[in-house]
Parts: sequence; C-alpha cells; structure tokens
Amino acid sequence: MCRRVRAVLASMLLLVTVVACTGDERAPAAPGTFSVALGEPASLLPAEITDLPGRLVADAVWTPLTAPGDGQGAEPEPLAAESITSTDQRSWTIRLRAGMRFHDGTPVTAQAYVDTWEAAEREGWAGATVLTETLRAEKFRATGERTIELVLERPLGQVPLILGSTALLPLPPSAVAARDWAGFARHPVGNGPYRLAEDWRPGAGARLTRFEGYRGPRPGTAREIGLRVAADAAEQYELARTGEVDLATEVPGDQHHRMAEDFGDRVLMWPLPELTMLGVPAGDERFADAASRHAIALAIDRAALEEGPLGHQVDLASALLPPAMPLGHRSGTCRPCNHDPRAAQALWEQAGKPAPELAVHFAEGTGQESWVRPLAEQLGDMLGSTARPSPVPAAEYRELLERGTADGLFVLSHVLRTRSPHELLAPLRSGAGSNRTGYASEGFDQMMAEAGGAAELGTSGELYRLAENQLLRDLPVIPLWSRHGHAVWGERLGGVTASPNLAIDLAAIDVPS
Repeated sequence: MCRRVRAVLASMLLLVTVVACTGDERAPAAPGTFSVALGEPASLLPAEITDLPGRLVADAVWTPLTAPGDGQGAEPEPLAAESITSTDQRSWTIRLRAGMRFHDGTPVTAQAYVDTWEAAEREGWAGATVLTETLRAEKFRATGERTIELVLERPLGQVPLILGSTALLPLPPSAVAARDWAGFARHPVGNGPYRLAEDWRPGAGARLTRFEGYRGPRPGTAREIGLRVAADAAEQYELARTGEVDLATEVPGDQHHRMAEDFGDRVLMWPLPELTMLGVPAGDERFADAASRHAIALAIDRAALEEGPLGHQVDLASALLPPAMPLGHRSGTCRPCNHDPRAAQALWEQAGKPAPELAVHFAEGTGQESWVRPLAEQLGDMLGSTARPSPVPAAEYRELLERGTADGLFVLSHVLRTRSPHELLAPLRSGAGSNRTGYASEGFDQMMAEAGGAAELGTSGELYRLAENQLLRDLPVIPLWSRHGHAVWGERLGGVTASPNLAIDLAAIDVPS
C-alpha cells in the first residue's frame, strides 16, 4: 500500500514538474498589475527622446504641460500647466498646476522648467530645437514659484500645443545641478503618475510603480507595470500571443494579417510622429520646371512599397501634413500623392526629360535602402531615366543637407517633436536655417506669418492648410508616407489608447484590481 501511494505521489510530482517546465500553466498576474513588451529606448533623457519606446516610458514617468484637445481646432488641455495665456501671441504666461512634485519629493517649480530648458540649449540636446527653431524663444524666465514668462521672436498662436512636447519636460533640480545625464537616463525622475522602481536595465527593462505623491490629472490605474524589452517586433508579438506579456507595442509586417485572428478587436492602430518625404533642391536647374517635380511625385507607386519593403508599417501620404497633426482631413485631394504613370510620363516629356540620370541620396545605416532601391527602379521605369540609389555616410549626409548641395533627390525623414504643423512647415520659409531645399516664396512666407499669428487654433489650422496647398503646387518636397503604430493585448486589459505624444497611454489602461 505504501509503495502504491509513493508511486502515485511520484507520478503527481512528475506531472507538476512537466507542466512547470513546458509553461502550459502560468501563475496569474497579481491584481492591479500588467506587463508590456517594448523595444529598447534610444534614450530616456526627455529632450533626446525620438522613438516610440522612449515616448512610452516618458509618458508614464512625466506629465507634460498640455495635451492636444479632443477634435479639430480644439484648444489644448492643460495638464502640468494650470493656464497658458497671451494677449499678443508673442509674450506668454505659463501658470503651473499647484501641488505637483517630482518623484524625489521636491516641488515642480517654474524655475525647474527654466533650468531644464537652459540645460537643453547649453548641452545641445536635439529637442532644444523646439525652443530655438519651432518656438523661436527670445527669453524665458521664472517670475514666480509657479509662473513662467516666455517671449518669442515673433507671434505664434500654436504655443499651447507646442508646450506639450516631450522635449520640454522638466528635470528635478538635483539632476540639473549634477549634470550626470547618463546616470539620470538610467533612472529618470519625473513629475508623472508612475515612477521607475529601479534602474533601467538595457536589454531587460524595469518596473513602473504608481507614484502615491502624484497630484496631477490623469492618475494611473494600475499599481505596477512591468516593462520588458524584446529583441524585435516579432518577439513582442509572440510574447503577447502566448500570454507572457499583456501588451505588445509593435507588430511585425508578416503578422499584420493575423492581428484580428489572434487578438480579435484588441488591436490599436494610431499615427506616429514620423514621416518621410523626398527633397528636391531648388538650386538644381534640372527641376526648375514644376512639371518635372510633379512627374517624379506621380511616378512613385507608394502602395507597392507599403505592401513590400515597408511591411504595412506606414500610411500613404494623402497630404503633406501627416495624420499626427490634429488638423482633421483635407477638404481637397493631394494630386502629387497619387500614382499616375501616364500623367508622370506626360509631365516629364513636357519638362523636356530634364534628368537622364537621377540619383536618390539617403543616409547609410538607417534601414532606408530596402525601399530606396525599388523606389529608384520605379522612377527609372516610369520616366525612362537611369535612376540609382545613392547611399551617403550618415555624418556626410547631414552635411549634405545643411549645405543644400545635393545633386538630385534626397530622402527627408522627419521625427516630429510637437503636434503642431508649424514645426514641419516653418523650416521651408525663405532664409530659414533648417531649409534643406532652398525653397523661397514670399507668398508662402506671408501665409506662414498669418497662420502663426492667429490666436484661435481652428483659424490657424485653416491657414496652415492654405500654406500646405501652395507647397503641394510648388512641390519643393514630395510627400511619401508617415508611420503608424500597432498594439495588441490580452483579455485582461481595457482602455488601451494612444497617449498625447503618440505612444501608448499606460496610465489610462484598465486592469483587474
């Protein structure tokens, strides 16, 4: 009898061991927690963040000054700000919300913002361009514990929208004083609903825990969020499909068709602040006739590239301004956004077939060659020219753009740091230091001045659309596409939406408590 009991117990132990090893049963997630798969952030220093994983973390750890309003022309929603006001669209007063604290317990003050913005300019962080180029800030200073005075070089009614940028998030005084930026990026301290419970571990991730001292809007729902770095989008998808994580923030192109089958309606697609255009140098006489530029635009089969090398990760351009801009849809069509071989060939002949040989320059090591090569083949086939991809080392490519000396077309990939159309259009004004095309138009400059000076966002949006229309006629840049994101999640979660800075709003996700 004893031997029989021991045999049964041994069999049960073996069964438990097999189940544990094969992973057929997993311990249920703790109440009030969920897990997320994401890529490795390039940086967690706010003014250096450009990628989706970085924005995902920043949107949980920080609360921005504002968020875009709900609907076309809607006023931005104050978040860390209590109010943002101006009488002339040039001098602005930013009043901070009372009671906000950093995760180290120190109060969030006007001086903290000012010191952070000064550090961004001093250190040359990439996001400083929001201050120096988009806002064109003449000065900013703290005029009280919770009040910032911001003065611009010229009127700009888009300020409340621009102030929501990740690049303008505040750092605590201890971080600014220490200047250990690498150390801070390993364990950022923000003013948001979640705090990092440990240092960020490259290749692994970290845990976010709810900040109990948070007194701002949109507090977090979950008690704890596990962030797990995956090698690529394919691994993310598999982790979510098998239930090893609750949410994946990327979907590979070859699984695009399976999302509904694997996850039902637990799928989110949203616009990312990333777009790609072709630049046409104004100084290249071969393209002086607008017909030649329109011929090039109409010769590109964007849909074939989207289905092929781009792996269903982009939205084909239907305008110059991408869906990430809260402007609503265009009332008219974008003719040069279409693929029309017959019109392309007719316009190319009308322009005198100006370029028997055509180079398409792009930066090496950016993953662009996979689609630049077939795009060049399309141009060659459609226009009867010899078109070739021209890879340029990244450092040299930046210099080529800054000098404006490209002898052919060049790829312009832009990661937007704000949700304002001003950021994308202003660099095309005459004499703008960031104008890579050499485009100059008094009419466009006047439209931009009127759009910038408009006090109402609805009015300025209409004026920016008019400026966009002129660019679509003159075509100094050729719109190609903008990226969109995919997220998929398990049955435990609800309320998965995009955040104001176009990541996933982790704080808004519903999870069983």
